[in-house]
Amino acid sequence: MATVELTKENFDRTVSDNPFVLIDFWAGWCRPCLQFAPVYEKASEANPDLVFAKVDTEAQQELAGAFEISSIPTLMIVRDQVAIFAQPGALPEAALTDLIAQARALDMDEVRAKIAAEQAKGAGDSGTPES
Repeated sequence: MATVELTKENFDRTVSDNPFVLIDFWAGWCRPCLQFAPVYEKASEANPDLVFAKVDTEAQQELAGAFEISSIPTLMIVRDQVAIFAQPGALPEAALTDLIAQARALDMDEVRAKIAAEQAKGAGDSGTPES
């Protein structure tokens, strides 16, 4: 499967309709982005069951801003509509392969339970010291 170009119009649908989406935030003027592109494309060919998407940060400034992308390339992985990884920097092929394997191995029920626990803890903390 070729990479999908994400826009603000198709982003939500793509992430909600697919259980595992890798997103490469990039720009045409970014040399590390251009060097990472063939590595990303090769990984997409090796993992046809996953959705590999790209966000051109120049054309989709609103989308890049929504995710507070301040350095490119930035790779994000979304599983079951939960962002489980986001990090700037071009990854070498072996590191990307390993990252995909780690993301596949995650127990998403456990991830959601941890998120719920953190949210509950945050909701119970008023931020003021006890007197």
